[in-house]
Amino acid sequence: MDSGVTNGGSGKTQRLQKLTDRQRAVLEFISDSITDRGYPPTLREIGNHLGIKSTNGVNDHLRALERKGYLTREDMKSRTLRLVRSPDGTPMATTRPGARTPVEPDVDMVDIPILGRVAAGALSEAIEQPEDTVRVDRMLIGRGQDVFGLRISGESMIEAGIHDGDYVFVRKQLTARRGEIVIALVGDEATCKRYFDEKDHVRLQPENSTMAPILIPKNDWRGTQLLGVVVGVYRKLN
Repeated sequence: MDSGVTNGGSGKTQRLQKLTDRQRAVLEFISDSITDRGYPPTLREIGNHLGIKSTNGVNDHLRALERKGYLTREDMKSRTLRLVRSPDGTPMATTRPGARTPVEPDVDMVDIPILGRVAAGALSEAIEQPEDTVRVDRMLIGRGQDVFGLRISGESMIEAGIHDGDYVFVRKQLTARRGEIVIALVGDEATCKRYFDEKDHVRLQPENSTMAPILIPKNDWRGTQLLGVVVGVYRKLN
């Protein structure tokens, strides 16, 4: 059943669709985050708070809230969520005193999608449905660049300062210079290594003196195996 609310001071009544309990909980968490922190939560934060296991599930609720006129967002990004109405249906212009609206997006900041496992041929799909996003200063990655993030698993690059659990920022491209650190597909898995294009093969060299390089014959190497070049590393400190 729909509930009627007055639209601002126009005197007209706009019929809003009733929220489900879960949609209301999502909206309330977003509203509380904006009030307490000044900016909205990530998809992962919403999922963790409400016990929603997948980001797709969170996106389903956000799309429903957009459709029902309670929030808007740009480019499907969680950090660009803007409340249009409070959970009780009141236009945001008339919400309680002291409530803060989200901070305006900083033109010098960019949201980087953090991907999960990237299998062969699935990079575009993974970028469209990231596990999370992280906001960084654009100067750290350069302007006009298509960048995504991946979480490192393993110790093959520790001598380059890239450790298990770190996040690497990757500029999406199909070519690399000799010696650059890249993300490449080997079989069905993405790996982080230094790239060397040699006479008879492509050498993917680990930065760990205990590990051997991966050698891929030139006849077996495909340009699409190179997902991009690493342009930055992010590490969470306990």
